[in-house]
Amino acid sequence: MQTRTHQLISPTLGTSRSIASFHYGPDGGQKIYIQSSLHADELPGMLVAWKLRRLLAAFEAAGKLRGEVVIVPVPNPIGLNQFLHGNLLGRFDTNSGHNFNRNFHDLAALIAPRIEARLSNDAEANRAAVRAAMKEALDEQTPRTELESQRLALQKLSYDADVVLDLHCDLDAALHLYTNPDIWTEVEPLARYLDSKASLLALNSVGNPFDEIHSFCWSDLRARYGDRFPIPNGGISVTVELRSQHDVSHELADKDAQAIVNYLIHRGVIDAPQASLPELAFPATPLAGAEPIVAPASGVLVFRAQVGAFIDAGEAIADIVDPLTDTVTTLKCSTSGVMYARHITRFATAGLEVARIAGAKAYRTGSLLSA
Repeated sequence: MQTRTHQLISPTLGTSRSIASFHYGPDGGQKIYIQSSLHADELPGMLVAWKLRRLLAAFEAAGKLRGEVVIVPVPNPIGLNQFLHGNLLGRFDTNSGHNFNRNFHDLAALIAPRIEARLSNDAEANRAAVRAAMKEALDEQTPRTELESQRLALQKLSYDADVVLDLHCDLDAALHLYTNPDIWTEVEPLARYLDSKASLLALNSVGNPFDEIHSFCWSDLRARYGDRFPIPNGGISVTVELRSQHDVSHELADKDAQAIVNYLIHRGVIDAPQASLPELAFPATPLAGAEPIVAPASGVLVFRAQVGAFIDAGEAIADIVDPLTDTVTTLKCSTSGVMYARHITRFATAGLEVARIAGAKAYRTGSLLSA
């Protein structure tokens, strides 16, 4: 195992932060990149990353690793230092207001001016050419702020990975994931091992979140050049939402770490007996089909449905109780699907998105992610 340190730009006098990456296994095989808690207040993944490090160290010592696995347990040291009255505020950078999981460099746009002349009829050669162009383009970037240097450091660590797993969690949720429909067949085994309750597919949800910038580049290249040059799926990238913010336990972390190990065994990165593939709880659905349930009024929020449950169209999701007027507003869904996430608050303001249902029919356009 190798430990590497990636220094960030100092934002103020006397301040210095860095990112540590842990590298297991040999070069030359598949490269797997796994990071956790990019939103620094989403901590289940950080514990899973720690569990994975222990498992990977044992596989490495036994000579069982057939590729490189990079673990970044703390990819957002900026967010980890954002406390207000004892509360960790790790989703948005307090200096710029930016979401820590948005505005990564669009790799497709970066390499567009230089890649066409390097492509050929050899898919593997094209994979190498695209990754070389990515490296050149990222090396040319000059970050101006600590946040920009953090984003760039993470992209330089991950741009050439065959698989990128970005471990997050929601406020109150069942385990679910987001990925590109072009790569679903390669992601489905991971969804099965993790027992994902919803698998949400989008080519481009808008905003350049970390996982999408890896897989979207290859999809974009196929759309541009696929009729002339073979372009492989060079980046299998997934956002894994490890349930709720409060779901931090050794039992869940052990289960999730083992599921990821099972996936790496399935891909041939770890030389060990394969675990049988479980059934997928629910089929994958388009992210554009996810229905946001929005509160039309303010009051006490009382949920009538649990996360991970399949909800039929027209079924009650929650009540909003106004204790001043005795008004009870019942929120219902218009589509059938799994309620994969809901808000952690129990007091609704008018316009609050209180839950999401994974519907099977795409109907939304534009930005598909929450803030």
